Amino acid sequence: MYIDPPNGTERRAGLRCLRASGDHRQLGYALGQAGRRAVHDKLLSSELWQDITHPRHDATVARMLACCRSRFPWVLEELEGLAEGLELPFLQVFAWNSRGDLLSHCPDGCTTVVLPGLEPCIAHNEDGLPCFDGDVFVAQLSPVGQPSFMACCYPGSLPGHTFALTELGIVQAVNNLRFDGVVPAIPRMVLGRAMLAEPTLDAILSLLAEAPASGGFHFTLAQQGERRLYSVEIGSGQLSIKVIDSACVHANHALHHPRAEEGQTITRSSRDRQQRGDELIASSQPDPLRILRDTGGNGLPIYRRAPDDPDHENTLATGVFRLLNDGVQWEIHPPGHSEPFHGSRHTLFDG
Repeated sequence: MYIDPPNGTERRAGLRCLRASGDHRQLGYALGQAGRRAVHDKLLSSELWQDITHPRHDATVARMLACCRSRFPWVLEELEGLAEGLELPFLQVFAWNSRGDLLSHCPDGCTTVVLPGLEPCIAHNEDGLPCFDGDVFVAQLSPVGQPSFMACCYPGSLPGHTFALTELGIVQAVNNLRFDGVVPAIPRMVLGRAMLAEPTLDAILSLLAEAPASGGFHFTLAQQGERRLYSVEIGSGQLSIKVIDSACVHANHALHHPRAEEGQTITRSSRDRQQRGDELIASSQPDPLRILRDTGGNGLPIYRRAPDDPDHENTLATGVFRLLNDGVQWEIHPPGHSEPFHGSRHTLFDG
């Protein structure tokens, strides 16, 4: 295993960057170390942490833990390492990484813009707890026996539930969906992490088709060299897959899942962002960054920096991925910084 000094991180364009390789427990430990200060200083005293780790969830947590141990033991090893690095009890960390399955109204936001074509673009606002403003970081991880990947990470959380790029050219962007009455068998964040180990889009879709019930997620998926782009909505044991063939925006409610008509909560922010995004997409030459930085319209904004956001979420990072004929170009914009952290798939994984 290696971790770049100091403490495994460096700072680029205002973002902390972690680079590590090793087995899953080692990678989890590195992630835990990277997020330990923010979790202890900002998260443990929050009402949300107390709610998620309350004993009333013990039976559900035990059920999901057993399923994870059976289906994805290597993800469990990563979670065990994460808990060690955080210096927190494992079951609390597992519950935290099951928060969207235990609570349907978790404060996980996000907006995704997709522009298909000969050189598709996926762009994504990562919206999360305002207390983590400045604490999200970029991890470039190389698991033994699996593809390397780069992902935006929250302190205390697995990779795979924000935005990510793998060395095989797969781009994954994730939105929270708020389905009601879910009886989860596996954490949705475990599924998101497991997807990063798959070699192709077809393998990812097969994994999701066979997955037990979880909380709701929307995945935008693409792979360099493939013409297909997918909008995938999962939750409550149901899966909906749609090929994206025109420019679109996706906020935080299902658009084509069986529960899209009933069985989900659509917040005012999600409804307003979806409506405003659709309006901007209809412009003659939609620009993904302009859309994701938009604060106009009659409702709540797409770019979320208000301290009184009604969903208790702020935009913490913006990722843009352009799938070119000869590779993937990417850039990550932290709020308040004019220059992005940027590069290509080749500079990440071949350099």
